[in-house]
Amino acid sequence: MNILLEQSERLVRTTSLEFKRYLFHSIQWNNRLIGVKGARGTGKTTLLLQWIKEQNLSANKAAYFSLDDLYFTTHSLKSTVTDFYKNGGEIIVLDEVHKYKNWAQEIKNIYDFFPDLKIIFTGSSIIDISKQEGDLSRRALMYELQGLSYREYLLMQKIVDLPTMDLEDVLQKGHEMIQKLPKGFRPLEHFRQYLKFGYYPFGLEDVSTVHQRINQLIRTIVEVDMAELKDFDIRNAKKLLQLVYVVSQQVPFKPNISKLAEKTGIHRNTLNHYLHYLEQAKIISLLYPEGHSIAVLQKPEKIFLNNTTLLFALSEMEVALGTVRETFFLSQLAPSQKVQMPKHGDFLVNGKYLFEVGGKSKGQKQLAEKDNAWVVKDDIEFPMLKTIPLWMFGLLY
Repeated sequence: MNILLEQSERLVRTTSLEFKRYLFHSIQWNNRLIGVKGARGTGKTTLLLQWIKEQNLSANKAAYFSLDDLYFTTHSLKSTVTDFYKNGGEIIVLDEVHKYKNWAQEIKNIYDFFPDLKIIFTGSSIIDISKQEGDLSRRALMYELQGLSYREYLLMQKIVDLPTMDLEDVLQKGHEMIQKLPKGFRPLEHFRQYLKFGYYPFGLEDVSTVHQRINQLIRTIVEVDMAELKDFDIRNAKKLLQLVYVVSQQVPFKPNISKLAEKTGIHRNTLNHYLHYLEQAKIISLLYPEGHSIAVLQKPEKIFLNNTTLLFALSEMEVALGTVRETFFLSQLAPSQKVQMPKHGDFLVNGKYLFEVGGKSKGQKQLAEKDNAWVVKDDIEFPMLKTIPLWMFGLLY
């Protein structure tokens, strides 16, 4: 136990409070049981260490435990937290819970047995808390952390602090926001760099290693994280990595399930499940046609990579500009909006807003007779009539 507390104290002490992710200010920290899930590399651990540091308590009162620590191979979570509580513990942060067998049941027991203990846990984006034993979903307040938006990237780089905008404001009040931009700020000056390297916080440390680290990250997700899924056969990890590679070279990919199954050696009846797992892991995004419910067994209309940094990291050829545009647009809207593939246009959002995404020469012709329709262009700085700059969708969180 002392070893865990010493590690916790060291991590908290060395954590910087200079930049905080958008989710830090959205979490209802007064809740007694909080869960934060998200893809690897998005900054879940840093976010929780920052919150602990702000409590200004000793490690005996507020501690951080990572459940992938070797300590938990010979010690149970329940007994460890019991000892912590008996010695004055008030707040416990449990990281990487999906690495610990029966984590949901034990956290539920801890929550019930110690009614004045605050519990915060993090886990992979692939975990579905509603399917865990112990009915933890009814007790926990859950959040999901996305990668950096363009707005956060600019703030983290100390370039400019822009306000967050909701989708309605982007569509209807873009001109008002533009008037508030700092003098001298050029919206497109840093946009290309963000698209290539900026989605993951670790990309700001050393851009020269970002794409290498992403390749390692994907391998870890498939070979380690997915091993925790009850329905995933770890013997298929190599085939799943092959599936990621095949898709990444052809995105946006309109899947032929039979051909994809033949290329990867994954049975077609299993393939849709695996595509769903990859979407949950935030490696790919699945786009379904309008008017259809989203179901695991339904074939998606198109497959994209989850974000543009992944796109540049995995592609062996020069990435098509149109693919970059569409991938960015989807990555910024999908976390908070319902995005589908319409019969006409590129994206239908919330069953109401229609978007055509393109470059400077993209016209209004396809959307001329459509209500609530906009053209989104990647190489313009400011909105004009029914045309919106692509970069502005990077202000949604």
